Amino acid sequence: QVQLVESGGGLVQAGGSLRLSCAASGRTFSNYAMGWFRQAPGKEREFVASISWNSGSTYYADSVKGRFTISRHNAKNTVYLQMNSLKPEDTAVYYCAADTIPFRTPRWDQGYSNINDWGKGTLVTVSS
Repeated sequence: QVQLVESGGGLVQAGGSLRLSCAASGRTFSNYAMGWFRQAPGKEREFVASISWNSGSTYYADSVKGRFTISRHNAKNTVYLQMNSLKPEDTAVYYCAADTIPFRTPRWDQGYSNINDWGKGTLVTVSS
């Protein structure tokens, strides 16, 4: 079972930037797709971005396209989410997720009921 630990959240003004990190351990990180999701107060968890096991494919929610960038450093077992031009509506707890099947490119932007491995989240607050 993989362990996921997010970091990098905090308070930022609208228009600012943050970079989230998710450190993974417990299995071969480079074999699995990774993703970021978020949950705002009173709302359901939603997809933000994902990256395939080999970084060949990335997907983004429409609400963050052009502002957020997902990347991974397999040698460091870490996936990142660079968030620029932040808006108050980006305020949420951000969660890291890992795929359960190696060497595939899941389309979590179309549904993610099969995700079993989640981090505990990191809070991002964007003030107006």
